[in-house]
Amino acid sequence: MKIYHHIDEFKPIKNAVVTIGTFDGVHLGHRKILSKIKELADAINGKTVILTFFPHPRMILHPEDQSIKMINTINEKAALLEQLGVDHLIITPFSRDFSNQTAEEYIQKVLVDQIGTKKIVIGYDHRFGKDRQGGLAELQHFGPVYGFEVVEIPEQDIHDVAVSSTRIRKALLNAEIDLANEFLGYPFFVTGKVTRGDQIGRTMGYPTANILIEETYKLIPADGIFSVKVQVNGQEYKGMGYIGHRPTISGMTRNIEVNIFDFNQDIYTQDIRMEFFHFVRGDIKFESLEQLKQQLDKDKTDVMGLLG
Repeated sequence: MKIYHHIDEFKPIKNAVVTIGTFDGVHLGHRKILSKIKELADAINGKTVILTFFPHPRMILHPEDQSIKMINTINEKAALLEQLGVDHLIITPFSRDFSNQTAEEYIQKVLVDQIGTKKIVIGYDHRFGKDRQGGLAELQHFGPVYGFEVVEIPEQDIHDVAVSSTRIRKALLNAEIDLANEFLGYPFFVTGKVTRGDQIGRTMGYPTANILIEETYKLIPADGIFSVKVQVNGQEYKGMGYIGHRPTISGMTRNIEVNIFDFNQDIYTQDIRMEFFHFVRGDIKFESLEQLKQQLDKDKTDVMGLLG
């Protein structure tokens, strides 16, 4: 898959089959749409093109709103789309200037001149252009003018995508990992760099890798202990993940940590990926580190049983 970080980097291609969207989560609902564009592209010996925007439009139009949380970072999303066989991913910066184009300017300059759209697969509710005046009707009107075909995504499929994204976010915030993974079609994961902590876990026999996630818009599940699998240096390990403020030692910051089973490598500054499989328990304040250690012993047994 070729990735472009601005629409200006993309040169028009022959028989481009295009869809536009956030594709946050790249979940089962999205995969129906991706399957459709691949089917259409194969039929005309074309290539699939996804146009997405980053930052998310709401981050630009409503910068005061810090509540926007995404299931995937932009790099995670790109990796998932590549796994699904997308040919071209255009990640173009969303800006006020971009949003001020008229519907026809958007169609002509972006879809036709920049991409060379032959077919566009779009939902009935997709809006674009200044004041969101453009939509399916405008695309259908200008399609014959500029030589592209519009394929409408059924309303039920659009509903499924919206409901799935909402339910995934809600499930993660409620620690319903099984439900989130069911809708995603894969284990929810976080990626980040390993940073040095205060080594308290090591003193109890549970050394942890602290994961720094720089993207503040990344959605983080509810606090607690989780059964996880960690990918490090191309290898996969089982482990016990933790999210929380470490109340037993009066921690001040929210940490994301993982105790990787049967592992003793130095991985500071390395990027790792942690996949979530089960919620084990919520975060608890213990009276002493000894009580915490006893609970961690039990947690590890529970995690190993869950992961098999």
